[in-house]
Amino acid sequence: MEVVTTPEQFMHALAVRAICFLEQGNTTYKQAIDGNDYQATHIVAYSGAEPIGATRIRWFRDFAKIERTAFRPDYRSARILKLCSDFIFSHVARKGYDVLITHAEPNFARVWEMVLGFERIENRPEVRYDDREPLVELVKRLKPVDGAVTAASDPKMLFRIEGHWDTPHSFENAHE
Repeated sequence: MEVVTTPEQFMHALAVRAICFLEQGNTTYKQAIDGNDYQATHIVAYSGAEPIGATRIRWFRDFAKIERTAFRPDYRSARILKLCSDFIFSHVARKGYDVLITHAEPNFARVWEMVLGFERIENRPEVRYDDREPLVELVKRLKPVDGAVTAASDPKMLFRIEGHWDTPHSFENAHE
């Protein structure tokens, strides 16, 4: 699993989503790839150098939202989903968030609940696209982590590459 930090990785994320959503999910291009892709953090799962899964995370004031999660057919298993999700949950918690929300099609909602520990949010307005069943809104409460990035963190961390907050950036010691 890697946080997307290069144009090539971003293309890998979009390629996985195109395979899964456009060809197999009866989804239009405008639904699968939208303007939010440029305001989000993307995560790509690899098998060797081959992109096999992707998700995007959008950040709001007091919660993060996981969206567009997709795995190529040969890599759809509870084990892979769990490994990838643990990486994502750690990343979200490291950014200081303890609430993660998603919306799932009813046939996938049970996977989110049983494998990943999400809970249904009841009594919310219905979200429905086209002639499909309403999406199920789910939430996962994350444990706060020591070392989360906050306003009190070392200011240098705020300049570092997303997901690599403990790795000094090449320009940090440029003045020495």
